[in-house]
Amino acid sequence: MNTYNPHIPAKCTVTGTSAVEAESRAESLVRLLQFGDSMFPIGGFSFSSGLESAVQKGVVTNATTLHEFTRTAVEQAARGDGIALIAAHRAATASDVGELMRIDEMVYVRKLSEETRAMSVRMGKKFTEMGVHVLGAPLLRTWQDCIRKTLSPGCYPVALAINFAVQNLPERHAFAAHQYGAAAPILGAALRLMKVSHVDTQKILYDLSGQIEASYERAATARLSDMSGYAPLTEILAAVHTKAHVRLFMN
Repeated sequence: MNTYNPHIPAKCTVTGTSAVEAESRAESLVRLLQFGDSMFPIGGFSFSSGLESAVQKGVVTNATTLHEFTRTAVEQAARGDGIALIAAHRAATASDVGELMRIDEMVYVRKLSEETRAMSVRMGKKFTEMGVHVLGAPLLRTWQDCIRKTLSPGCYPVALAINFAVQNLPERHAFAAHQYGAAAPILGAALRLMKVSHVDTQKILYDLSGQIEASYERAATARLSDMSGYAPLTEILAAVHTKAHVRLFMN
């Protein structure tokens, strides 16, 4: 039986290369860029993470308020899904499918609105499917079976964690990809929803990316029970969006 400590970073040995060695390889960087790309075909571009309602209701009106909104989303992701992602990466490294299912359920029940649940599950299922086709790793196939048999919801952060773990990509890289993925789609949506420039959005993304390392250090030592994402206005905006008559984005 596989055992692991979720509070201690695991050393991946899937391909005989340690996580430290993998972190310095150019190939690992390329894989991070590929699977961490905000345009990776899993449907993330079709969601605005509540920004559409925020613009419609006047909560986000310019580059300054967009920066604040995106920062809130990124911080919420780090304190919630980010903690689960790290735990799932360690469980995947230990091939502990039962623990992956437990983590996946904990992520799902913390999604308060219908659309945030739908977003996480749809992206997670698609990410798993793409991983099976591109990588063909046995653990990814097992996880896809769990989703198909409705044994587990299949949330996005868990799928991302498994994908990176089977490639021997460090949990730090998985966390970075996750946080980048929390910000980039919002900023991409902003270009279609409001008067903001590419320069504005790139400046915001650059600033928020500088906080990833500190966020990782906090999440890496947190317990699953520490998962939280208190941002009531964001949840309200998501609920408003569900009832909206005119929508450009699914969420």
